[in-house]
Order: sequence, then C-alpha cells, then structure tokens
Amino acid sequence: MDSLAAVTAEVVRCRRCPRLVAWREQVSHERRPANAGDEYWGRPVPGFGDPTGAIMVVGLAPAAHGANRTGRTFTGDRSGDWLFAAMHGAGLASQPTSTSVDDGLRLRDAYVTSVVRCAPPGNRPDVAERAACAPYLHAELQLVAVTGGARVVVCLGAMAFEAVVRHLDVRPRPRFGHGMEVDVPGGPLLIGSYHPSQQNTFT
Repeated sequence: MDSLAAVTAEVVRCRRCPRLVAWREQVSHERRPANAGDEYWGRPVPGFGDPTGAIMVVGLAPAAHGANRTGRTFTGDRSGDWLFAAMHGAGLASQPTSTSVDDGLRLRDAYVTSVVRCAPPGNRPDVAERAACAPYLHAELQLVAVTGGARVVVCLGAMAFEAVVRHLDVRPRPRFGHGMEVDVPGGPLLIGSYHPSQQNTFT
C-alpha cells in the first residue's frame, strides 16, 4: 500500500474479522429508532483529512451508529462532536460539526484515522481484530507521519497510544497517560489524550 488511496481501497473491502463483519452488518440492518430512516454505510471506515497535514489523530474504532452509519470517521456521534469542535477551535476544521460525508467538513493540516476500521460490539475490539487492522494503521503512519509531513500524532485513548507506539517501535515502551508527550527520534511527537467518548466527556 504505497498511497492513501490504496489504503482506502483495501480498507473498504476488508472482511478479515468475522465477528466485526457480522456486527457492523447487523447494526446496519436493525438500526436504532433514531436512525431508522438512515442509509447505513455498514463497511470498514477509512481515514479522512489532509494527507500532508502536520497533525495526525488516531482513535480506536468507528461507533456503531456514528461512522458505521455515515461512512466517515468520528462522524455522526458525540465523540465526533467533541473532536471536530476542538479542531475547529484550533483552526484545523472548516466547521465545528461532523454529521455526514456530504456536510461540507474539510480538515486543514490534519488527518484523522483509527486503530480498528469496523464498529466492534461493546466498543471493544479484541486482540486478533486489532492485529488484523494493524497493516492499515502502519501504512497510514508511514505515509502521513514518517515519510509525510505530520510532526505530531495525537492518540485518543490507551489502545490508540499503544498501537502507535508499537508501529513506530518506540523504545523503551512508554505507558499511556493523558497529556503525556513522547518525542520519537527521527519521527513525530506523540501526545496521549483521553478518548472523547461519552463515557469520558460526560463524567
């Protein structure tokens, strides 16, 4: 995968994980009352944003009725409301809301992706599922943060932080902490942050 277009093409047709494929498709068919009339994407969700940006943001996985519904990462759920409002305030997003793929949102100098590309049951992908998705994140990190222009990688949550640390082969392996910074020799600055999920932002 030598380009982000190639990564995206691989991601959207992936069916490596039977549990995740079954769950994302079940959610898409059953839906919830609030989204009963919506057309669901129901496939793996690729990264989104400016591939030459100075900042890369890595989350955990699509939300069942967020990105799994809309087809764009952090779009259509409360986590995205927090993330893109903050990015808009920092001048990285053209608007503070992210509701659908055709809502006009554009990212400036930033690229957003996730460790796992399918919505997992209970928002908890297992070890094998994270490993199956690892080549996609590795390719994006290489294209955006190693050979690309990203100087900072913001990791939303411990799983995202651990995945990025592993892909960049940071030694010794740092432990995740909110607000911690790790300067990777010859690479980007890693910043750990709590994930903007409702569980975190409502407590």
